[in-house]
Amino acid sequence: MSDFPIGRRELIAGAAFAAAAGCAPVAKPAPNLLPLSDAPFYGLIGQMSAVPGKRDRLIYLLLDGASNMPGCLSYIVAIDPNDADGIWITEAWDSEASHKASLTLPAVREAIEKARPIIAGFGESRVITPVGGVGLRA
Repeated sequence: MSDFPIGRRELIAGAAFAAAAGCAPVAKPAPNLLPLSDAPFYGLIGQMSAVPGKRDRLIYLLLDGASNMPGCLSYIVAIDPNDADGIWITEAWDSEASHKASLTLPAVREAIEKARPIIAGFGESRVITPVGGVGLRA
């Protein structure tokens, strides 16, 4: 018996399922081009809390203001299943400059102004360096 916990049939079935579900292959860092720490992307992961009972409205405002942001490769707002008022936001950008420029866009500024009264607070946040994945170019 192998130390590998999944059998050949399960592996093939999983790959077939992923293909049928339309999952795109994950972009992998190109070998010998850049060290992963020098990836050209800029990212953020942050936690936010809404005023009690206003989480859905806050999510709507954040997503509504996120359209048409040049340089934004991914902007994901997720519900925190362990906090009725909590959300997480994950962003991937082509550069830090694009992210900073997005904060001057009228739609983003308007969304921030509308959202501010229903933001109860901020939790953890991190600047990250995305290195690859679905939606990011290799």
